Amino acid sequence: MHLPGRHDAETVRDGLIATIQTLPTQLKRTLTWDQGVEMSRHHEFTIATNMPVYFCDPHSPWQRGSNENTNGLLRQYFPKGSDLSVHTPDDLAAVAVQLNRRPRKTLGSPQPSAWLNS
Repeated sequence: MHLPGRHDAETVRDGLIATIQTLPTQLKRTLTWDQGVEMSRHHEFTIATNMPVYFCDPHSPWQRGSNENTNGLLRQYFPKGSDLSVHTPDDLAAVAVQLNRRPRKTLGSPQPSAWLNS
């Protein structure tokens, strides 16, 4: 989600609530987060969305494998250290559309080698 200004707990909570409301029901089961203070109001998020929040153990990125994989894909568009505030919500949405249309093995899509044989 686009957060060009503040990244405090209230701003993140409100942004997540607004973003979650745009998702299809089957994608609104749980949210897993790291140990950042920006989720200190997670209980309010859960009340507003009926979506439980789980937290990973410190220094355990493998507990959020899909997230870490997505972060790697995002680095193709936004190198580490990029200032995301210079991008508009539409810029970020366009990247999300590209990534969401990308075939993924975990979602049952054929792998590139299979494309060559078809």
